[in-house]
Amino acid sequence: MMRAAQQVVSELECAVMREEIMAGLKGHPKQISPKYFYDAVGSHLFEALCHTPEYYVTRVERALLENLGPEIARLAGPGCVLIEPGSGNSEKVRLLLDAVRPAAYVPVEICGDTLARATARLGKEHPWLPVHSRHHDYERGVPDGIPQGRRVVFFPGSSIGNYEPRAAVRFMQRLWQLAGPGGGLLIGVDLKKDAAVLNAAYNDGAGITAAFNLNLLARLNRELEGEFDLRTFEHCAFFAADRSRVEMHLVSRLTQRVRVAGEVIGFAAGESIHTENSYKYTIDQFRRLAAEAGWKGLAAWADPEHLFSVQFFTRED
Repeated sequence: MMRAAQQVVSELECAVMREEIMAGLKGHPKQISPKYFYDAVGSHLFEALCHTPEYYVTRVERALLENLGPEIARLAGPGCVLIEPGSGNSEKVRLLLDAVRPAAYVPVEICGDTLARATARLGKEHPWLPVHSRHHDYERGVPDGIPQGRRVVFFPGSSIGNYEPRAAVRFMQRLWQLAGPGGGLLIGVDLKKDAAVLNAAYNDGAGITAAFNLNLLARLNRELEGEFDLRTFEHCAFFAADRSRVEMHLVSRLTQRVRVAGEVIGFAAGESIHTENSYKYTIDQFRRLAAEAGWKGLAAWADPEHLFSVQFFTRED
């Protein structure tokens, strides 16, 4: 019975993926949501790129979280329900669990294999912690089965920067609904900085970010009967100062036609698939953006070089 149910869910997810990706490939310009980076291979590559010397986000945020445990625990309150949309391997939440001591942890992740491994590891490392994992696309609404209690949503990394500013407000409104009355939001926000630092972070010398980007096409080959030749596409990432964002693209090296999901998609030489944006903010800019979604800023912390910030908000009812 369970196996049949899992197969139905898998077929539904594949149908949604097919519809969204084909719509993006037929668009002008072509684009694919960065959420599709994260199959098992993509998740592994993302973990690797987070440890490249050029990618400061993980290193700086980790140091902040390691030092802020008591302050975050005070703001979160005793016995909160800690919810992490897009939890991945649940690596960063481990830095908070002993300090915050939540009544429950709810990881929400689109990649079922990654979620299962992370949940099993948490169970061994923190046997006192109830873990209510949810295999769910958090962009498609609030998952069910979340325990009762004061909710604190944990959204680390620079993922909020993947959204256009108006879309970021709408997304934080969904987090506002997820948190519920009196809830909180602990979020990582990448800060504005020198363009050279940003360009290096998304073009690491080992080529891991490029492999991460190109794996998106490999995933389409594996899961949507795609026929992409990865040698005919190249990774491109750059800081667009006028929009205060890093853009990532997959650029076709030549004029070509590629079959995917039973259809043929044409590419001109130099034409790209836009795969990701990463907006950068000042602390005050982001606070104003969050306020539009109903959040009141209680605290904001940054590293000495002002590369990255961790911010805590409470829901204004």
